[in-house]
Amino acid sequence: MQSLVNTYNEIFASLSPQAILQFILQKHPNKAVFSTSLGAEDQVITAMLMQIDKNARIFTLDTGRLFPETYELIEKTEARYGMRIQLYFPDTQSVEKMVSEKGINLFYYSIENRKLCCGIRKIEPLKRALAGNEIWITGLRKQQSPTRTDMNVAEHDTANKILKINPLLHWSEEMVWDYIHQNNVPFHALHNKGFPSIGCKPCTRAIEPGEDIRSGRWWWENPDSKECGLHR
Repeated sequence: MQSLVNTYNEIFASLSPQAILQFILQKHPNKAVFSTSLGAEDQVITAMLMQIDKNARIFTLDTGRLFPETYELIEKTEARYGMRIQLYFPDTQSVEKMVSEKGINLFYYSIENRKLCCGIRKIEPLKRALAGNEIWITGLRKQQSPTRTDMNVAEHDTANKILKINPLLHWSEEMVWDYIHQNNVPFHALHNKGFPSIGCKPCTRAIEPGEDIRSGRWWWENPDSKECGLHR
């Protein structure tokens, strides 16, 4: 796997995100999937994929705690591109057991509780979504978080035993928004209300001017712990 990662990173060094996506879809037909959280970067990837292949596979994780605006954007995106975003849901019994034992808003009271919630609502459904595939496409960028500065465009995700591809890794926020406006890409309504990052409603807030773009996620925790476990 590592030799393939190294080879791909050498190839991708001279390619645009669109060219990276086209390469991946050609090299791994029916074995590449894109996970979207409906944020700005993910909407850019969705638009690029739809230009390359209308049958490209896109999924999202419905945790049961999403913003109403997220569901509205799913519908708008599907209408814009004439496609369906596949939704994966958490296991009902696991959610019921967690809430019964820990409470409905357990995540506010400890990092352990928050990671338990993310594990049930995100990580387990993600494993089901990725099962049987070779490539996991994401919209991650280095500038988004201190935990992402050492990432590469191609990486071996050891937790899910899959090759992860991050086509927008080196893009700036300005580049993301330029693409959205130039290509009439539908975007999340909360971006215009101070939300640079979109996640579950109880764990996401608007940020103030000058704050780090990830400061609105799990704001009660330290910056170096602000990942849900989907990306390691």
